[in-house]
Amino acid sequence: MSIDVIDLRDFYSRRLGIVARQLINRGIKERWPNAVGQRVLGIGYPTPYLGLFREDAERCIAFMPAAQGVLKWPTGRPALASLVDEFSLPLPDAAVDRILLVHALEMSDDPAALLREVWRVLSPSGRVIAVIPNRRGVWTRTDNTPFGHGRPYSRSQITDLLRQTWFTPTAWGEALFMPPYAGGWVLKSAHMWERVGAALSLPFAGVHIVEATKQVYRAIPAKREHARLIPALTKPVLVPSSTTATRS
Repeated sequence: MSIDVIDLRDFYSRRLGIVARQLINRGIKERWPNAVGQRVLGIGYPTPYLGLFREDAERCIAFMPAAQGVLKWPTGRPALASLVDEFSLPLPDAAVDRILLVHALEMSDDPAALLREVWRVLSPSGRVIAVIPNRRGVWTRTDNTPFGHGRPYSRSQITDLLRQTWFTPTAWGEALFMPPYAGGWVLKSAHMWERVGAALSLPFAGVHIVEATKQVYRAIPAKREHARLIPALTKPVLVPSSTTATRS
C-alpha cells in the first residue's frame, strides 16, 4: 500500500510538487507558527515540510517506514532521517512535543496501530498535525501524485480514527484546491484557487490538515449493577410446614 520513497522525492522535485509543498506548508504554519524549544518528529515522508521547524526546534527528526524506504535528510548535513518500524518507534514514552504525519496514515496497513504508537511517544501536552488526502478531493482521483495512493479519508472518518486512538481533534484546515495538473496556468493561479476554496469552504480540497491533542485521561464507562426489586406482598401468605404436610 506504501509508495516508494524515490517516487515521493521525484514528485516534490517537480513544479507541481513544489507548489503543493508551498500550499500545504502554509496550512501547517497557520497551526504551528514556530517550534522554538520543541522536540519535533515527522513520520511518513515529512521532510519537505520539516524545514519549517528545523532551525528553531530543540531537535527535529524524521522517521520513514520500512516499507517505503528512507533517503538522507538534510542533504549536506548530518543525517536526521531514519528507517523505522512504524509500529515500534525507537523512542521512549512521551519523548516528543510535536508530531507531523505526512504520507503516513493513508499509506499504513494499520493506521490505528500507528496512531497508538504516536500517542505513546507524544508528551502529555503534545500536539499532532496530520496531512491526509481528502476522500472527496480531485487529487485522490489521479495517481500522478502521492495523494492519489493509499486510502483517502473523509472528515468524519478521520475524527472517528483519532478518537478511537485517544486523540481529540482541535483544528481543521484544507489545502490543494487547485487541480492536480502541471500546466502553467494552473500553477500560476494556485494561490487564487486556495483563497477562493478556503473562503467558500469548497468540499473538494486535496488534503485535510487536522491538528489533534493527546487524551491523557480517558473515561472508562462503569457497569452499574441493577438491584432486582421484589414486590412486597399485600397479604400474608401461610405456607404449610413439612410436618403439617406429612400428617395430612
